[in-house]
Amino acid sequence: MTSSTLIKSFERAKENGRAALLTYTVGGDPDKKTSLDIFKSIADSGVDIIECGLGHGANIGDGGAIQDSTYRALSSGIITDDIFEIIKEFKTDYETDVIIMTYQNKIMAYGEDNFLKKCINSKVSGIICVDWPWPLNLNFAKKCKENSIVFIQLLCPTTNEDRLKSILSDAHDVVYYVSMLSTTGQKLKVSSDEIKKRFNLIKEISPDKKCIIGFGITADTINDFKDTDACVVGSALCREITRSIDEKLNPATNVGNMVNDLKQKLRS
Repeated sequence: MTSSTLIKSFERAKENGRAALLTYTVGGDPDKKTSLDIFKSIADSGVDIIECGLGHGANIGDGGAIQDSTYRALSSGIITDDIFEIIKEFKTDYETDVIIMTYQNKIMAYGEDNFLKKCINSKVSGIICVDWPWPLNLNFAKKCKENSIVFIQLLCPTTNEDRLKSILSDAHDVVYYVSMLSTTGQKLKVSSDEIKKRFNLIKEISPDKKCIIGFGITADTINDFKDTDACVVGSALCREITRSIDEKLNPATNVGNMVNDLKQKLRS
């Protein structure tokens, strides 16, 4: 898996007249087998890219739904090696790109080179590190690029235009726009038009970069972003996993149904 294949996932969605759909779930939630089943169900439902969270005890920026998923995974004994195994097994049967969302100390605990070896062995396409800002992450980003893994820089509403230009100048082919100042899973605190205005500025500065929009995207708002590059839905899926477990239903089936519905909304 190379960075070029990740770009093709965005391009295929654009050819179909819509934004690429990314999903976020916590790797290993609620256990290894079910997490793998959820990945497969998401892929079968037509997701473009799977974003997999590495559970962390101090998961900065995550709202209650993702915290619940993280707690379940960590409580069941899931460690980072287990998540790499889930991704590797998934990739034996599926071409769907997988991006890891993680934290700097997860990478430091492995050592940068060992972490990247794990990513390569598991066929991970990209890495988002939520608490490792530009330019402090540039050395690791360079190592990622040398190994055909996209390091995805984060952009925020408070990123001023000069800094925006600097980050985009150094960024790989994909960036991630955090659409609002909040934790995940909250209602949009700014209008969809305002988010798209910022997205358009990013594209104006760096038209060749693919820009993912995350935070606050739900089934009710996702259609507003069908003419962007990509959007992520995460908390809604994590809530569905929780509901399914509480009601003794199959979380993989129910999450797959939700992903299919989200894909339809992006097409409409």
